Amino acid sequence: MSDRELHCDTCEDVVLFEAPPCGDGHGADCPELICTRCGAAVVIATFTFRPARLSGRRARRPSHPQAA
Repeated sequence: MSDRELHCDTCEDVVLFEAPPCGDGHGADCPELICTRCGAAVVIATFTFRPARLSGRRARRPSHPQAA
């Protein structure tokens, strides 16, 4: 099991969290943690975002309205 100190919202304090035995094969890097004081569960997740790709051409608006 992996242990680390984190802030628990339920306990409103920094307490020891531990990773339970992981059935998904993450081992010590399991993102599921349990507060050792109150039993609250948290999931630690890291997300990577890529900027949205624009299609080939961008629509352009004229900078000045054309006089008719």
